[in-house]
Amino acid sequence: MNSKIYSIIFLLSFISTITIGQVTEGEKSLRTISADTTLGWKKGGLFAVNLAQTSLTNWAAGGQNSVAVNGIFSIFANLKREKDNWDNSLDLGYGLLKQGDQGFRKTDDKIDLLSKYGRQAVKNLYYAALFNFKTQMQPGYKYTGDDDKEKISNLFAPAYMLLAIGLDYKPTSYFSAFVAPLTAKFTFVTDEDLSAIGAFGVTPGEKSRSEIGGYIRAIYSKNDFKSEFMKNVSFTTKIDLFSNYARNPQNIDVSWETLIGLKVNKYIGVNFNTHLLYDDDVKIAVSGNEPVGSLPQFKEIFGVGFSYKF
Repeated sequence: MNSKIYSIIFLLSFISTITIGQVTEGEKSLRTISADTTLGWKKGGLFAVNLAQTSLTNWAAGGQNSVAVNGIFSIFANLKREKDNWDNSLDLGYGLLKQGDQGFRKTDDKIDLLSKYGRQAVKNLYYAALFNFKTQMQPGYKYTGDDDKEKISNLFAPAYMLLAIGLDYKPTSYFSAFVAPLTAKFTFVTDEDLSAIGAFGVTPGEKSRSEIGGYIRAIYSKNDFKSEFMKNVSFTTKIDLFSNYARNPQNIDVSWETLIGLKVNKYIGVNFNTHLLYDDDVKIAVSGNEPVGSLPQFKEIFGVGFSYKF
């Protein structure tokens, strides 16, 4: 497992090295912004809804009727001064799927709030502090049959809070690398049932867990490609790495998200989103009910639908 994670990290480091000369700040979760040197506040956001539907009547080849909907709401408010930067963003996502006679089942659910303040030290380098909070809106279930389900997550179960102090490197308007040797990470599991079984790495019966470690957050974001082939494409990728100093520091927690967007016209867009996640404290049950260990988690969402930027 460790070798796979290290391979991913080395690959990303290589990609960052060859692109660092042409990248800039895109400190926004799954969002792209053009370079802007204007002082003062800059605000905006994105709302998108993707729908998919299949209806079958006397279809000899078989299949099931299905309805799927996925929504994204993302806003940001950034303050830029001569020597100060304050970036704030809130990202919400939710998705549902109904297949056959089954009820609606959740396919996506996230709340991601981020705030980062930086004070310029030298050119392209800032002293910085970061706050990040993540959780979800609704309970999540593992389905073992049409009607059998087991609750495996809930609102604030888990919830993650991160406080970090370090240096933020911004060589261009498309790239930002934040390195924090002093970072506090808190995991909350406020659901009584999940807390009792020690879900998400907390001690059974406890509702929180704290860790001290090192943290790296790198973001590449670009939506102003010059070539004719790429002019309607936006691309954002971000990676978060955390190492717990006190327990297995070599087992690095990884969260890597990528969003590729293609604008068809003013209100119609195509989005492709992936999320690779590895948390050494989260044990995954591949078969049966007993967790087998920490494993890479992967989510992919592809959608065509309505989108509006403001």
